[in-house]
Amino acid sequence: MNPPTSTSRIAQLDHLVVMAATLEEGVQWCEDTLGVTPAAGGRHAFMGTHNRLLRTSSEAFAASYLEIIAIDPEGAPPSAPFDKRWFDMDAAWLHASVAQHGPQLIHWVARVPDIAASTEALHALDLPAGAPQAASRQTPRGLLEWQIGLRSDGQRLLGGCLPTLIRWGAIHPEASMQGQGVQLLGLELQHPQADALRAALLALNLPVNTPIQVQISAQPALAAHLQTPKGRVTLRSRATALPQPQ
Repeated sequence: MNPPTSTSRIAQLDHLVVMAATLEEGVQWCEDTLGVTPAAGGRHAFMGTHNRLLRTSSEAFAASYLEIIAIDPEGAPPSAPFDKRWFDMDAAWLHASVAQHGPQLIHWVARVPDIAASTEALHALDLPAGAPQAASRQTPRGLLEWQIGLRSDGQRLLGGCLPTLIRWGAIHPEASMQGQGVQLLGLELQHPQADALRAALLALNLPVNTPIQVQISAQPALAAHLQTPKGRVTLRSRATALPQPQ
């Protein structure tokens, strides 16, 4: 299975985001929950975060992975123009949830062929997705470069059900990950504004109904179904009412 190139014209799920209080806790959670040890990741200096990575590629989700992310205790706070870290990681309620319940699924990221056009498509639906930002980090395979759509306040859209957008450069991180018997089988997105969420995904040319399902619910929530060395495992977010982005 070949990883996507920067010229791929298909929008797809890129990766799942699991937040942990520390990377050490995230690694232990991964071993206990999925039965594997995640590979080394890196540091995001401009966000003050770091991560570990796990390949989850499958027939349904080519070149996908799971990111375990935590605030880097040795990192600096986000730099201008950002007031907060990405993925709501500075939100007090999310810190409390992770502290109480441990590492948890909080979000997903979709790769798109034209991030500027995709961002504008969301803005046209009154979904303020921020603006594409260039980012990079060094890896043993060379410089990893990408563009990612970010808001200065770090808020996720539609309670985390609408993905953050990314466009990779010449190297995709999944290409260097060893398979460990974990495959992503499906993603469920639950939201009180299910029709609006579905319309946004269709505007991004993301597959809806299968393998990504949208359902109506009282509160935003995500559920990712994976096949693992421990059998089938479902990762669920903590359903929480979130403030609407301004």
